[in-house]
Amino acid sequence: MLFKQVHLNGIKHGEITLAFRKWQKPAVKNGTLLHTSIGLLKVSRIEAVKECNIVEKDAIDAGFKNKEQLMKSLSANTAGTIFKIHVAYFSEDPRIELREQTKVSTLQAAELKAALERLDRYSKQGNWTMKVLHSIEENPNLHAIGIAQLTGFEKEWLKINIRKLKNLGLTISHTVGYELSPKGKVFLNMLSTEK
Repeated sequence: MLFKQVHLNGIKHGEITLAFRKWQKPAVKNGTLLHTSIGLLKVSRIEAVKECNIVEKDAIDAGFKNKEQLMKSLSANTAGTIFKIHVAYFSEDPRIELREQTKVSTLQAAELKAALERLDRYSKQGNWTMKVLHSIEENPNLHAIGIAQLTGFEKEWLKINIRKLKNLGLTISHTVGYELSPKGKVFLNMLSTEK
């Protein structure tokens, strides 16, 4: 579930408490925590609504000037049900603290290595994790298209899977491109000294 930055800022400051989406079926559930650029958002309630039940205040609470502007934002998706989603800022992204670690114990390194081996084992692409990590290490701030060209992986697949490395605290995503996190650098350095 994606949000425009202006809406994320409004949610963080408590000015925006609703979101509306048109879906065939709900893409989130009550209690879902969403990772965003401002941290974690919590979905406290989601309900199907009819257009006639959406009032002006709903549109304003979703960050729009009026109901007309809100409905126009939903019109691109002509089919589907409108869902009214109650959202709130939950906390800072826990991956930030994870990625900023500059000390990785032998046990943590072994757990990371096992996690990467699992990602490789269950991927149709085979062993991809170290190839991608080394590409990011050698080409900091290179965008997904560039990494895709270097590694031979498809761009959209790559973006989804780099997120898995980010969830482990090994990479940082920028507006354009990626880099290894402090934890990622320490971990790769530990692996290279093992050889």
